[in-house]
Amino acid sequence: MELKSIDFKSMSMCKSVGMEGLMKFSSSFLDSKLMFGVNVAPSFCSHRGLLTKASYSSTSYDATRSFSKKNFLEDTFSYKINGTNHTSLYFQDKWLLDASDDEYGGVLVNSDRLPSDPDKFTFVLRASLSHWKVKGKKGVWLKLPLEKCDLVPFAVKEGFQYHHAERGYVMMTYWIPEEPCMLPSNASHQVGVGGFVINDKNEVLVVQEKHFTPALSGLWKIPTGFIHESEEIFTGIVREVQEETGIDTEFVEVMAFRHVHDVAFQKSDLFFVCLLRPLSKQIMVDDLEIQNAKWMPLVEFVEQPLIQEDDMFKKIIDIFIARLGKRYCGLSVHQLISKFDDKLSTLYFNTVDDPNLNCQAS
Repeated sequence: MELKSIDFKSMSMCKSVGMEGLMKFSSSFLDSKLMFGVNVAPSFCSHRGLLTKASYSSTSYDATRSFSKKNFLEDTFSYKINGTNHTSLYFQDKWLLDASDDEYGGVLVNSDRLPSDPDKFTFVLRASLSHWKVKGKKGVWLKLPLEKCDLVPFAVKEGFQYHHAERGYVMMTYWIPEEPCMLPSNASHQVGVGGFVINDKNEVLVVQEKHFTPALSGLWKIPTGFIHESEEIFTGIVREVQEETGIDTEFVEVMAFRHVHDVAFQKSDLFFVCLLRPLSKQIMVDDLEIQNAKWMPLVEFVEQPLIQEDDMFKKIIDIFIARLGKRYCGLSVHQLISKFDDKLSTLYFNTVDDPNLNCQAS
């Protein structure tokens, strides 16, 4: 094993070569090793504060040995950063993060093959960013799983920004071109649903929640909740009603929806008011969220002071009553496949000539 040192202080001419020249040299350097079986100390160009002193070591190979270039490029590569030993791999002739191209000219870093060591991560991340810049790449998506969260501050120091986070990871992004960033922002909305369930006795299914603001004390309201990830509106409201009250229902249509901003952590909110048909009668209250639930006569529900005093609630009630009187038609569910993405999508639209909807245009 032979150890070679590389002193970056004496390499001023490298700055004029640029990273592209460095990458070409890296490839030719590896080719020469394969041909002659010798160890050569290559020159490296500094980039964005690359550490000032590094060294590498590798096994001296006999030129007469039979092995492929591919196998060699996947061989172990050992180096030192500030006196600390590290080991990495050759990635396609260079020290690069494993990544794939996206359809918008950017790259998606493979989170399963990220180095665990922060110094090694920083070293390879810098080289990768330089390589992607030479290649004309744009956005970089770096997904750091929970078990590698200690790499987050090192990515931040290299210019990465937070995009969004889930339970098991944080997604970070980096925009390479010196132009306005075109990466899409994080999700801007949360989606809520509320269900009007009315039986053949003209009674509305209502609940009182365990947790509420003082202004809503005493209010009997329709069951509400949030749509889960990858969940349809029409299945989400059926689930919410069943979870809170134990009542099985059938989705009929969306009667209206509300759009409001700056609701939770500066996010906007879409709330869909749905009409459902009950398929069962026996109420079973969810003790975690619901204080009480019952079937309430429609007139009594409408006459609640909190509803009469609120313009939004009153308008929703007006729409609901108009729908019961067949003077209003909501948006029913239609599932279609689009050629744009070849995926099954749900389109909600008004169909006044559908006899199953039992409504007519006013």
